[in-house]
Amino acid sequence: MAPRSGSGAQIAQTRQCTSLGLPPIGGNGTSFYKYSKSQLRKAGEIFRKASEAVILTYMLVARSMHPTWLSNSWLLADRPGGEAVLIDTGGPMGPIEQALGEHKLQLTRVLCTHHHYDHVDHNEDYIRAYGCPVCAHAAEIALIPGGDTKLADGEEVAVGSLTLRAIHIPGHTSGQLAFALDDRAVFTGDTLFRGSVGGTRAPDHTHFEDLHHSIMEVLFELPKEMTIYPGHMESSTLATEWECNPFVRAWRGLDDRRHDPVWAFGEPAELLLEARDYDGGTKCWVRFEESSRLDVVPGSRVQPR
Repeated sequence: MAPRSGSGAQIAQTRQCTSLGLPPIGGNGTSFYKYSKSQLRKAGEIFRKASEAVILTYMLVARSMHPTWLSNSWLLADRPGGEAVLIDTGGPMGPIEQALGEHKLQLTRVLCTHHHYDHVDHNEDYIRAYGCPVCAHAAEIALIPGGDTKLADGEEVAVGSLTLRAIHIPGHTSGQLAFALDDRAVFTGDTLFRGSVGGTRAPDHTHFEDLHHSIMEVLFELPKEMTIYPGHMESSTLATEWECNPFVRAWRGLDDRRHDPVWAFGEPAELLLEARDYDGGTKCWVRFEESSRLDVVPGSRVQPR
């Protein structure tokens, strides 16, 4: 059902509204957008007008980010009064529950990108409050608090009139999932960030080759104009990361590699790249001397040799 006339506001999609200069309303990690009809008329090229309301075919309703872990929870809904899914539960519940209540949304599923605690912290709280299933890749379902629904690569999840597609992107973890919303957006978990990539030393990691394949041959096979909503910190686009992400540029052969002798996790290694990570620290691409194994590791575990 469309919002009633006279409500004075409609919800707008994050990337579109930000690019048009419409200011966000809310705080404390909230990232939902709400505008008057006069503001929406100024942004008319991205809206479909109806006689009594303006409705988007895609709405990113709310975002909540943990103040310490910097992990995101993303709430996606197809319309006010409709269905919603929550991607990861590591962020504070307050902004999510505020959006659910204010826009009369029914939370139908929790979708987990992976099992690390900073992404699943409130799974059981949402189960108790909303009775919703918790979905994850089969490789990690036993590690997910409350996990009860397995998702396979390519499986589709309906969110009202929207459809999310699960994409298996191992590397950071064995069952890491991204969730693609047709050609418009992809939720990338801890695989691809704004300006950085996931590491290959966290619990249940696989190998660098998996991470590289997941980024370069899976995510970047998607349309470059897609917005990425990562598991930590700010959004970006595939096009921006293709051109600007230091790791992606190095793997494309655009930038020279370093060849600095270092200690990594106490082992002799060669530092190929060091770049700023999402948390203000650094992340390093290294090759271990004895095994020739490649890894993406925290900069805090790399020292000059």
